[in-house]
Amino acid sequence: MASEHSFDVVSRVDFQEVENALNQARKEIGTRYDFRGSDVTITRVKEKITVVADDEFRLKAALDILNSKFIRRGVPLKNIEFGKATAALGGRMRQELTIRSGIPADACKAIVKAIKDAKMKKVQTSIQGDQVRISSKSKDDLQAVIALLKEKDFGVELQFTNYR
Repeated sequence: MASEHSFDVVSRVDFQEVENALNQARKEIGTRYDFRGSDVTITRVKEKITVVADDEFRLKAALDILNSKFIRRGVPLKNIEFGKATAALGGRMRQELTIRSGIPADACKAIVKAIKDAKMKKVQTSIQGDQVRISSKSKDDLQAVIALLKEKDFGVELQFTNYR
């Protein structure tokens, strides 16, 4: 039996599920009656998604469809940063979305601070790039840390992996 137990706190987005959600949203927009005769495009380049529509009403409707597809496919909405809607060429509207994968440095520090503020003395934390490793001799302490982190909001969706 291992004397030291640990797990990693990560924030990952499955980009295949993002692509599947985008394809489902494109298909629904192409078949819906309220989008007939309008030109709505959704494109993705790496972590950037661009939605372009004829007017602000159709842009918001397309984003609502996209959000519902993200939720259905299990893509965390906390990891998607919505930009401002701006005017594009020809009186159209454009909005960019950025997908954040990995925990930002300030959120890593906030996670470590939350654990230290909870007075869990037998728990060690270490920031490893865009994830946080938490280790302890007691599995019960690790379960308490997971419960603590689930209660708080750090601005990104947290997953707990590599539990051993």
